Amino acid sequence: MHAFLAELKKQRWDDHRYYHHSRINQTLHLVSALSFLTAYVFIFTNPVAAALIGWLVAMVTRQLGHFVFESKDYDEVNQATHAHKEDIKVGYNLRRKVVLLSIWGASPLVLWLDPTLFGIFGATHGHAEFLRHVCQVWLALGVGALLFRTVQLCLQQSVLTGAAWFTKILTDPFHDVKLYCRAPLYLLRGELVDPMDDVVHQA
Repeated sequence: MHAFLAELKKQRWDDHRYYHHSRINQTLHLVSALSFLTAYVFIFTNPVAAALIGWLVAMVTRQLGHFVFESKDYDEVNQATHAHKEDIKVGYNLRRKVVLLSIWGASPLVLWLDPTLFGIFGATHGHAEFLRHVCQVWLALGVGALLFRTVQLCLQQSVLTGAAWFTKILTDPFHDVKLYCRAPLYLLRGELVDPMDDVVHQA
């Protein structure tokens, strides 16, 4: 258990110090985290709403922060290039995210072309049922992406790494709220980049 908690702490720390320098990105992660927590509640009562919130709000804001607002220049704080950080990324780096988001974006089109999705669904009657099928595909995609990368990490690195990453992803919304709840305040003060004093002090 000690080794698991140490690995989980390390993955969370590396995620923060390498990929969340922008205060805009941190603020978007706060929005994303609150949206994911809302989706967690709805998943038990309204899976369609959970999928819509999770993918259209939580995932879009989160990835917008990474793709648009996070610097791809040399990381002076951690003395690392963007390419190096992409190579050592435990979870989904930008390249893997492009693949995942492409599948997500293409899935409604595939369902429109074949409403049964190769026989998985029955014939679609009306927009509401089509939307429900899209959301079911999105939920399956989210679960599948989580399990796929977890198994991949277990095989490529270790079961400990995979289990810690799986736990990190599921608990990230709670952790992000705690970590980035003040980011909007820093933005209002005009601070666009986190000085990462916590990282510097631990260097």
